[in-house]
Amino acid sequence: MELDTIKRTWAEIDLDAVERNFLQIRQKVGGAKICCVVKADGYGHGAQRLAHLYSRLGAEHFAVSNIDEAVELRESGIREPVLVLGYTPVALAAKLSAYNIAQAVYGTQYALELSAACEKAGVCVDAHIKVDTGMSRIGFMCQSFPEDDASIDEIERVCRLKGLKIRGIMAHFSVADEGEAEAEYTRCQFEAFEHTVRALSHRGITFDVVHHANSGAVEFHPYTYGSMVRAGIILYGLDPNPSLESDLELTPAMAFKSTIAFVKKLRKGSCVSYGRSFVADRDMLVATVPVGYADGYFRAISKEGYMGVKGKKAKILGRICMDQTVIDVTDIEGVKIGDEVVLFSKGDDGAPTASQLAEFAGTINYEIICAVSKRVPRVYMKNGKIVDVMYKL
Repeated sequence: MELDTIKRTWAEIDLDAVERNFLQIRQKVGGAKICCVVKADGYGHGAQRLAHLYSRLGAEHFAVSNIDEAVELRESGIREPVLVLGYTPVALAAKLSAYNIAQAVYGTQYALELSAACEKAGVCVDAHIKVDTGMSRIGFMCQSFPEDDASIDEIERVCRLKGLKIRGIMAHFSVADEGEAEAEYTRCQFEAFEHTVRALSHRGITFDVVHHANSGAVEFHPYTYGSMVRAGIILYGLDPNPSLESDLELTPAMAFKSTIAFVKKLRKGSCVSYGRSFVADRDMLVATVPVGYADGYFRAISKEGYMGVKGKKAKILGRICMDQTVIDVTDIEGVKIGDEVVLFSKGDDGAPTASQLAEFAGTINYEIICAVSKRVPRVYMKNGKIVDVMYKL
């Protein structure tokens, strides 16, 4: 299969890298189950395509943000348990049941309303109890005891509601990827979680899966693994905190690429792009690349950013536009229309990594990969060859 010539800008997904990352995580977590987090279209990599790969590799569970993402997995043929981590309107209880989708239950009022909706529809919905051990986002308040002892009573009440089959209990770390400076807070979160699970066990309430560890905890806090871990960003080859050294040798799975659309000479004094923020201080050779912020290539990258052209750095000139960006190719020999340009990759071809691009934009690598827009085709590679192309438009 060849990359057809109509592609102006695309994202390459290295399936061999994805597999290596998964197998490393499998080895690191030992007997713990792996819940692959494929929300946000698999962090921009394509949830359906990657979920089937994870399934073949032995993933036991999947997690998504919302019911639409869960239904998409089910309709693509995924049969493993799928958990919605966020909010689902209780009016969709029958749909949760019909598609065998588990729902996070994070408060008494929501649980009561979901239970009532299940009874009204004559269905039963699988659920996981979400507790708040220090993230202060959603979940039953279980940050410290005895102050939060009342939450144990609430959770017990919810676990005995009709229409809900409680399969698991979970929480989320807030600073597991922040190194030794925050290690004590992570340990306090875990101890609060363990206390909650033990207290419920003493009341006869147990769970099929107990999960707290996110990607940062998988990398740096193995004592938190429990019976299942939730692997997210590390599946895609990126560290949640690139400044920390990890024993996982991750390989970034996504490379964002485009082409040279136009090459021309600029005279000294010529202005480039909106706002005239760049004025040529010499005669230059510049190239226009058909990519911009509508493709997920952030305007904030303009000042510090560069692209890889023929293995060399090509500095961005002026402001990134909605659909086009101008780069300096003065010192790169033989640049012509149709040449490949790399926006981010593994960092070995003149281009920055997603983590470096995040620094330029003042954000995190999660946002860089998730932002690659739906109009950008995903091109799946295996053994260096194209095996599939996915269009969302």
